[in-house]
This record gives sequence, structure tokens and C-alpha cells, in this order.
Amino acid sequence: MKLPQDFIDKYTHLLGDEAPDFFESLDQDSVIGFRLNPLKNDYRNIKYSLNKTIDYTNDGFIGKVSGRSLEHQTGYVYSQDLSAMYVAIVADAKPGEKVLDLCAAPGGKSTQLAESMQNQGVLVSNEINYKRAKILAENMERIGAKNVVVTNESPDRLVSVFKHYFDKIVVDAPCSGEGMFRKDHAATKYWHKEYPNECAKLQKEILVQAMQMLKSGGELIYSTCTFAPEENEEIVSWLLENYDLTLEPIKRYDGMEPGRPAWGNGDPTISHTVRLMSHKFQGEGQFLAKFKDNTTENKFKVKKKKAKKSKGISPSEFELWNEFIKPFKSELSNLNINDLKLNGDYLYYYPQELPDIEKLKYMRPGLALGIFKKNRFEPSYALALSLNEVSDERVIKVTKEQWKQYVAGDVIPSNESKKNGWYLLETEGKYFAFGKLVNGTIKNFMPKGLRFTAIDESEYQ
Repeated sequence: MKLPQDFIDKYTHLLGDEAPDFFESLDQDSVIGFRLNPLKNDYRNIKYSLNKTIDYTNDGFIGKVSGRSLEHQTGYVYSQDLSAMYVAIVADAKPGEKVLDLCAAPGGKSTQLAESMQNQGVLVSNEINYKRAKILAENMERIGAKNVVVTNESPDRLVSVFKHYFDKIVVDAPCSGEGMFRKDHAATKYWHKEYPNECAKLQKEILVQAMQMLKSGGELIYSTCTFAPEENEEIVSWLLENYDLTLEPIKRYDGMEPGRPAWGNGDPTISHTVRLMSHKFQGEGQFLAKFKDNTTENKFKVKKKKAKKSKGISPSEFELWNEFIKPFKSELSNLNINDLKLNGDYLYYYPQELPDIEKLKYMRPGLALGIFKKNRFEPSYALALSLNEVSDERVIKVTKEQWKQYVAGDVIPSNESKKNGWYLLETEGKYFAFGKLVNGTIKNFMPKGLRFTAIDESEYQ
């Protein structure tokens, strides 16, 4: 890989004797990892090898997974860089907390945050770019999270709704991407000498907005995928100088090293941060800092969502929903009418404790349950992936070959003696979609944009 000369000069000066090893590491192969999803039933029931463990997480492993496998389609696995996995672990989101992932696409950190929250509390996953926000929403649906709102907003617009609201905010900031050079050699083409400073300016703007959404006593987790001190230690120094914050020590594992105070303002607590350098750590380049807010009073209270929705669900629609969901005897079979919200003809699970986001642009205002059509309710793909335990009477088990046919968009012939209607489809213990049984044929309702040709198990690593 041809590195920019200014980059070489910069890190030769900063790293000294370490520089040759550092530059050499950028030409080495990336180490690929994946995570398991504890929101899923029997979530370790997968065909991928779990032999290569990662010491800082019980659910992360070294290995490559395919987006065309059953485990990926059903949300049991998520491909993620080893370094990126550590950000959500450091955030340590707890069930019941209010958490914001401010720069969330494509969703690795948000999916991990949602999993650790166990569908309790509020997770707002935001992405300002529309196309990336769409991918984020799809990934959040795939893992089956029920307590997530996916927004497509600028940070300043979020402040108008969420001022001093969140217990924890994760800012995985847009950066110069130096830590991705090994994984994506083309990223070097965008780098120039002033790029880190340009990114640092944007990072400060984002952090100013983030701090307005953090509760007194809350925690801010800041991370980048760059090596640049301008975007790491210098940003940490700026935060400490301008806000009443304390750096929380982050536990370090093999290959991780502390941030360098000399690359910031000399504050010794900068060593509480963590650097993941490519010549010492298997993952890509990453920087992490965790701050505790020391203020004691918030002067602004978030408006609670009113029980009456902007478009309330009618008694007849509520009856149609219940007629559909009750026979499944699932965890969503006894929802309160005030936890349901209409957006056009689409029905969403939107618990009352979630804030009012009507003034914001959003991709998913809660969990998509389905759509009302003339005198009937049609379930969503997202609902199928969110269910864990349902009545066997509403499940049809199919073979792996039939699963391949279904995800490709084909109908499935069935010998089931069950009556016509909607069923949750299952293979190898995993629910993967709804299908409608009609006179011996399972009609296909796999979203057209998500259909794919599945791989054979011989291609699993």
C-alpha cells in the first residue's frame, strides 16, 4: 500500500522506534470477527465455529460470516471488527437506561447496545445520512430489538427533543479513518495533511450537541477509528477544558495501550483512554474515551409522550391486531392499546415510556408490527424476527432447502394439515419470516429488497 508522504512523516515523528512496525502492520491482512446475539432464543445454536474467542467479550469471536447464511438472515450473528466491538462493551449499557448512539450506521455498536439492554429502556439510534440510516434500520430489525427508535437527524435537531435526556451517549465520531487503512487501502486517497484537523472541527460541533443531551451524572463514550492525536487526545483535552467531566478508566486487554497525555494537553488522566494500534492489536485502529458528567442539575425536562397518538389506533384496528397476534401466545400478545402507534397504515410497537419524536425525521418509530389492509392485518418481516417463544400451533417447520427457496422469493409447498392462515416459519430452531398457508402452499412474504441466494453450509468457515 502506498501511504501519503505526509502521513509517513507524521507518524515517524510521533512513534519513533515503533514507526517501522506500525507502517508494516498496515500492509498485513485484517482479522475479521463476528458477534452472537443474546436477544435470540438459544443464540449459540449456530453452525459457525466458536473456537477462536475474544478475551474482552463472551459473545465475540474471530472468523468470517456470510450475509447469505441462515444465522445472519435471522439475526443470530453480526459481522464486526474486533476493535469496534470494544466500544459498546466500554459503554456498558444497562437494561432500563436511556441511551443514544449518535452516529450509529451501519449498526454494529447499536445492535450491541440493544443486546446488552435486553429490550428494556430506550435506545435512540441516529444516523444523519439517509442511505446509511436505512441500512441501520434494517440491521436493528434483523437482531429483533424492541426498544429502539431509529432517527435520521442532525444532532442539533435531536437536542430540541432530547435535552438532558440520556443516561449514556455513544459518539463514534466521523473521522479521518486512518485506522481503516489496512482494511480499506482506498481510504488513503482521501487523506491529506489537514484532514485530521478538519475532522476535529466537526467532532467538536457534534460533541457540543451531544453534551446538551446528556443527563447530569451521565456518561459520554467517545470513539474514533483513527490514529490522529488531533481527533483523539486533543479532543479529550478540549472536552475536559470546556465541560465538567471526569475521564473514567477503561480496562485494557492484551494489545491495548493507554492514550498518550503528551499528545493532548498533558493531563495525566488522558492515560485512562485506550488506543488500539494496528501493530499491537489484531483489530483495526480505534481510540476510546469514557467521560462521567459531574454536573448535578438539569434545568430542562423532556416532554413525555402523550397517551393519545397523532393518529391513534381505532378499536376495530386494535381488534384486528389482537385477532392476529393472540393465537401466537408471544411476548407481544398482550400489548396495551397505548403502546401501539399508527404511521399511515403501518402499525408500530411504541411503548409509552418512549419520547415523542413526531417533530423528527425517523426511519423506524419503534418496532414495525405490520400493516392494516382492507379488513385484515398483515404482519411485518420485522415482527417475525423479533419473536422468540410462540405457540407451536402457529409455527410451521421447514427444511433448510425450503428456507433457501423462501429467502430467494419462492413459495413453498406444504403437507401441513393446519388450517389456512399466517404462520411463523422456522428452520433449525430459528424463526426467519412469516408465511401464509393457503391450500397446501406457503405464500412468500419475504421483502423483495431483502431476498437473496443462500450459501451452502460447505462455504461456512
